[in-house]
Amino acid sequence: MQKRVVVTGASSGIGAATVRRFADLGWHTVAVARRAERLRELAAQTGAHTIACDITDEAQVAALAAEVAATGGATGLVNNAGGAFGADSVEHSSTEDWRRMFEVNVLGLRSVTAALLPVLRDGARETGWASILNLTSTAGHSAYPGGGGYNAAKYAAHAVTEVLRLELAGEPIRVMELAPGLVHTEEFTLNRLRGDTAAAAKPYADVIPLQAEDVAAVLVGAFEQPPHVNQDLIVLRPVAQSSVFHTHRGPLTLNGDA
Repeated sequence: MQKRVVVTGASSGIGAATVRRFADLGWHTVAVARRAERLRELAAQTGAHTIACDITDEAQVAALAAEVAATGGATGLVNNAGGAFGADSVEHSSTEDWRRMFEVNVLGLRSVTAALLPVLRDGARETGWASILNLTSTAGHSAYPGGGGYNAAKYAAHAVTEVLRLELAGEPIRVMELAPGLVHTEEFTLNRLRGDTAAAAKPYADVIPLQAEDVAAVLVGAFEQPPHVNQDLIVLRPVAQSSVFHTHRGPLTLNGDA
């Protein structure tokens, strides 16, 4: 079996950059997202096999797993699909926003993982190993005001990752987590702030954030490690961001320099 990896949330941002990075390194990729037209563009660029799928719909996820198995199987899974909706306080936030965040960041991740584990085991029988990487966030390790629903969903995704690693102990399947900090993509913050372009630009003002390609390079690098090497948790931030509470704005200068 050739190296083949399934990437969810592949229609834009980190997911699309990850598919491109894998393809550049000779991996066969299965790009999964809801937006079929975006997937067609990605396929034209990378040769990816594409599957339009809403990961919050279990019937569609079952069909996804069946198609992956029927078209060549897989030895890798990147659970990248996710999102943040709203930035209100716990008191004033929307239950519907919280529900959407849990459905995609937690329940969708679980459904895809459960459906594809038999496929990954089949791949591991042929190649000797398989890999799962869940893309979470530093929001799943440090809470912040206005992050309630997103913090809760990403903390849950972090917990699911840890539980899965324990449950798969003894099998040749490594379980990894990549938690990025400030990343500038074309849609994440804009979606979170309901299309408010001015507000969406503020987190990235006067700072050099990570780009989707930076995250993809680290993510794919974890898959490229020898099979016995498991990068359990990778926290990735721009140099200007010390924590979720502190981002330096302005030029980076050496201490004592004018």
